[in-house]
Amino acid sequence: MSGSLSLLGPDDPVPFRVTQATAEGPFVLVSDHAGRAVPRTLDRLGVGEGDWERHIAWDIGIHGVGIALSRLLGAELIEQVYSRLVIDCNRAPGHPTSIPDLSDGTEIPGNAGLSEAGRAQREREILHPYHDRIAESLRQRTRPTALIALHSFTPEMKGVKRPWQVGILYHRDKRSAGIMLDLLRQEGDLCVGDNEPYVLTATSDYTVPHHAEGADLPYLEIEIRQDLIADEAGQISWAQRLARLLPLYWNAIS
Repeated sequence: MSGSLSLLGPDDPVPFRVTQATAEGPFVLVSDHAGRAVPRTLDRLGVGEGDWERHIAWDIGIHGVGIALSRLLGAELIEQVYSRLVIDCNRAPGHPTSIPDLSDGTEIPGNAGLSEAGRAQREREILHPYHDRIAESLRQRTRPTALIALHSFTPEMKGVKRPWQVGILYHRDKRSAGIMLDLLRQEGDLCVGDNEPYVLTATSDYTVPHHAEGADLPYLEIEIRQDLIADEAGQISWAQRLARLLPLYWNAIS
């Protein structure tokens, strides 16, 4: 597989999907794990079909949230369409966890023993085009911008239930995080995670550190629990909530 001239063939989708902005506004939405496509040359990575429904393959529900939120805000949305099992586009090139051979107990045979050439091919054809497209969008902006990174998380990991319904992850931009955390807590019906269920760092994440922190852009990395957005009703409900809160957040920081 690593010796082929191209990873992506004519029947494979391009690595990103863009929903164009329909209104002027401060937000650019990105979603690193919105899709679960696999290049045909990788033959489903040897992973059983049932595992492609699990959180290991993608951020369940976040595509629907992103599309609905984009429409409500009129904001551009840039989504990665390939599965995080092919390559995790929220990891820096060469990161040891970017192409896993084991994910939450499931072996990924197609990633085992991957050569450096095979890794470089996935980075070249999937990871870099996605991030180049985000960079292009941000570069073309002529007004103040906040990067909004959309993610979802599994309700249970390694037998431990996660109580949070939503979390805000952050590293340097504590001001943005603090404002959004307060807004979410004021909703009165949410258990809100402060750098939970994950902690954003310059090495564990890539999209926010690379595009936002590297350019001193305000940002939010939002994690929504997957059981809340597993169906269309939940996705629309959360998109409506975020479409109401994000302008309040922007007004507070601008």
